[in-house]
Amino acid sequence: MKLEKIGAYSESRRAFKLRDSPDPMQTDPSTQGGNGLSLTLQPELLARMPGAGSASRPETDEDVRVPIGSGRGATSRRLRTASHSHSHSQGHTHSHEPESESSESDLESGESSSSLSELRYLLRWLKKSLPFIVILCAKLVIQHALGLAVAIGLFTTFMYVNKSIQTQVFLHDRRTKLHCAWILLFLTSSSLLVFYTFHTQSLYRCLIFANATIDSQNFWEVLWSVGVTNFILKFFFMGLKCLVLLIPSPLMTYRRRGQWYMLIEELGQLYQVIAPVPLWFRYLVSYDEMDTSVGLTLGILLALLYLIMKLLALYGLSGSLQKQLRTFFSSEVNGAPASPAQVREAGDICPICQADFKQPRVLVCQHIFCEECIAQWLNQERTCPLCRTVITDKVQKWKDGATSAYLQIY
Repeated sequence: MKLEKIGAYSESRRAFKLRDSPDPMQTDPSTQGGNGLSLTLQPELLARMPGAGSASRPETDEDVRVPIGSGRGATSRRLRTASHSHSHSQGHTHSHEPESESSESDLESGESSSSLSELRYLLRWLKKSLPFIVILCAKLVIQHALGLAVAIGLFTTFMYVNKSIQTQVFLHDRRTKLHCAWILLFLTSSSLLVFYTFHTQSLYRCLIFANATIDSQNFWEVLWSVGVTNFILKFFFMGLKCLVLLIPSPLMTYRRRGQWYMLIEELGQLYQVIAPVPLWFRYLVSYDEMDTSVGLTLGILLALLYLIMKLLALYGLSGSLQKQLRTFFSSEVNGAPASPAQVREAGDICPICQADFKQPRVLVCQHIFCEECIAQWLNQERTCPLCRTVITDKVQKWKDGATSAYLQIY
């Protein structure tokens, strides 16, 4: 009973003190008309509040005022800033890799867009400049119409004659001598027409290693003379092949004709390498860009360098020419003569020409062919037409009467 009375007395006393004590949270009327409210906390009552420590205790006895904003106060701003920084610090680690990937993709897209813009600019420039380019090309064509026409004519003549000669060589005994004579006449008339058209330049002198009557300091004239001379030399040696074609078959076998074609082509290539030397040597030595000894010295050095290059080219061609000469003077045949028994066993029919054997030859694989048929086959292949056994180590070039299309301009 005493304990219950003491407890009731203490509760009534505590309630009396709270009723008599001022409100610890008083509003400041000066701030109510503004953006928010302000609460006034008394120091002695703030110290009695639970969780209040020495760190939170004010140093003075003045009332503590806490402003409460309506949404634009400093407290809400601090809270938002703190929460934003906290979330940013947590998500920074996770978002580092996606940000780098997005930056790389942005760089690639920027580069592609810049290249596209440059391409559009180039296309616009071409569109604007196209009329001028067409006018300039037309002017150049008009100025050099004769030279362009001659160049096109020489090239088409070479292609036509080269193909015709190969066709006639392939036909063997079925070749047309009249057509061979027409090719020879066509080559001769074409060469004479070129010399007559440019008779003032004396281009024929280039064929005998002499200088033509041109401006030796003009690069384009020198190049023009060298190109025309090269085509004329091709025509000359192709004419020699036509003469070989006109020789009757009883006087020259097919194998011997192939050796002549090879030898003529090798000599023609050697001559074409040597022919432009005088023109280019004179052009390089006469270096008059500088009227001092420096210009002459530079011209001599360039001419010596050119001669060294020519000597290296001639050394390579000389080895090939020696091999062709050994082949020309040797009695190289494909296989051995076939006996009548072997011919009968093979069926008396050549697998290549599907006709009766003519001078049958038996190869190391024991297959039998006509001598001309197997010779023509080995001009392009190294193996037997039936079993693909290797018959020869290398293919003999130019036996089919072809001429090299390489233009020797230096």
